Amino acid sequence: MRWDPSRYAAFADDRARPFHDLVAQIAWPAGAGQEAPRRVVDLGCGPGTLTATLAARWPSASVVGIDSSAQMLASAPTGPGLSFELGSIEDWTPGPTDDVVVTNAALQWVPSHVSLLPRWLDAMPSGSWFAMQVPGNFGSPSHALMRSVAASGPWAPALAGVLREDPVLDPAGYLGIMLDAGFEARAWETTYAQILPGIDPVLDWVRGTGLRPALQALDAADPSGALTGAYEAEYAAALRSAYPAGAHGTVYPFRRVFAVGRKP
Repeated sequence: MRWDPSRYAAFADDRARPFHDLVAQIAWPAGAGQEAPRRVVDLGCGPGTLTATLAARWPSASVVGIDSSAQMLASAPTGPGLSFELGSIEDWTPGPTDDVVVTNAALQWVPSHVSLLPRWLDAMPSGSWFAMQVPGNFGSPSHALMRSVAASGPWAPALAGVLREDPVLDPAGYLGIMLDAGFEARAWETTYAQILPGIDPVLDWVRGTGLRPALQALDAADPSGALTGAYEAEYAAALRSAYPAGAHGTVYPFRRVFAVGRKP
């Protein structure tokens, strides 16, 4: 899928909050017997802005961000100990020095991630940490309306099968995977009440992430943009009803699912 780094960064501060909350739960070394992790991996790192914060936290570590989007990596930052690799999550395997692995808002794009997780956890070294976060809002009005509007109208053939209904587990599901792998783990969910400014801000928000597959499919079906415009107009009207603007902006509940574990 093609990504637009500038559109993704439009709500950078709001999108970053779950990442920082996730990484704060990694209590290195916590008995790992080392002063600092040897290698830190940010799996599905996007533009790499948040990956750079990992290098700042662990300056003696080798920090690598991995992403499948060349467009995203083109804007990645540079710095001591910081590097980036173009590659798919499905093809990645933990190495013997991967002491910390973080994956933030990426695994929902990998249909096979539930089967990959046990293999990754098994391959990680003793004392290592695995921290993940995925969106938990696929049942929210923003995503339910995205699918229901997609299923009706002249755009329906182009969008058939494009938008998945619920590609992630709940916190208990990911906790079970980590515990089964022998990790000391915790899992939870948080709903952030985001205040979004402007006209049709929820549409602008999902354009940067969840709506991308639909927009790409519509562009391929009708390069003129007419089909995209018609779909977005109907979807935007439905979003305005579901998320009415208030005196301070539009409140958008942003549910996220977290799981963090350490391998003894």
